[in-house]
Amino acid sequence: MDFDLSWILLGLPLAFVLGWVASRFDLRQLRMENRQAPKAYFRGLNFLLNEQQDKAIDAFIEAVQNDPDTSELHFALGNLFRRRGEYERAVRVHEHLLSRGDLTRTDRERAQHALALDFLKAGLLDRAEDALSKLEGTPFEGQARLALLAIYERSRDWAHAATIAQKLQTSGEGNFSGRLAHYVCEEAATLAAAGRHADALALLEQAIAQAPQAPRPRIDLATLRHVNGDADGAFKTLQDLARETPGAVPLVAARLAQLAADVQRLAKALTLLKDSYAQAPSLDVLEAIVSLQTAAGASSESAREWYVHHLEREPSLVAAAKWIAGEKLEHEQFHPQVQRALDHAVRPLTRYRCAACGFEAKQHFWQCPGCQAWDSYPARRVEEI
Repeated sequence: MDFDLSWILLGLPLAFVLGWVASRFDLRQLRMENRQAPKAYFRGLNFLLNEQQDKAIDAFIEAVQNDPDTSELHFALGNLFRRRGEYERAVRVHEHLLSRGDLTRTDRERAQHALALDFLKAGLLDRAEDALSKLEGTPFEGQARLALLAIYERSRDWAHAATIAQKLQTSGEGNFSGRLAHYVCEEAATLAAAGRHADALALLEQAIAQAPQAPRPRIDLATLRHVNGDADGAFKTLQDLARETPGAVPLVAARLAQLAADVQRLAKALTLLKDSYAQAPSLDVLEAIVSLQTAAGASSESAREWYVHHLEREPSLVAAAKWIAGEKLEHEQFHPQVQRALDHAVRPLTRYRCAACGFEAKQHFWQCPGCQAWDSYPARRVEEI
């Protein structure tokens, strides 16, 4: 059978035409997809800027379906889910990103950080801790350590918190010496509660050496020594506190007066408190001076003249109420009602207020119960701020 070359000559142009048509079809399809994906993406951005998060999510989902390989769309979608509180969906988006083999190192680290934030926002602290630990040595290392520090503080894992705080300080993220002292004090309080007073005392001495200007270690040390029957050692510790951190004296003024009576050092304590008051008048120091003068044998009227002296320096409803409480009024039968009204009026003025969030409390806190900030409570009452 003879082979006809004419069929080849006819087939070549036909194959060329079919190939050209197919390529045009593919290009047209590709252009349509490329136009469709950006359109959905920009529509999502528009909805996001107009705070229409539901519509923005729908638009981003459409964009991801059209172009599933675009990591930026996944990041945008995952962040939207997290902001809306849909943490499970955010986790799925970021875990899908991490499962991709073609993801760049930068995007992989970014996805790991986003996943850690998902777990953190969802309150899954153990999973968040694991995800954050994987960010060591990445550009997100500093943020991850701060988040880990918050987790360890929240779970009261003071040993791990101290390790992270030390790393942050070493890397130049800030001065964490004061916070490290708090962690040691918390550990010491746990040991003291368990009856291990010797170990607790050693830890507090260590905290004082690490942060000499921090008031809490010396205050806690004085308390523990007093509990152990060492009133003289407790008094000397508070003397050291007044010398190293004079601004903290109002926090221990009442305790200092009590210890001075126990160890028979009324004159020394009175001199210390008067010096503190001269530098910075304080209601707590004032009250301690009045009680010490009374204990030293001064008359009640002479001791209470300190309230008048305070009122001459600055107006104080609290001092006025305390002075009136010991005075005999012209209409003495109405004194209880007047005193009750004054005590009610000054009660809010004797609270402590957090400088970070404004949370007020009857007692002084080293860590604010409201915003969790450390050392945010001044050593002064609301009226004195």
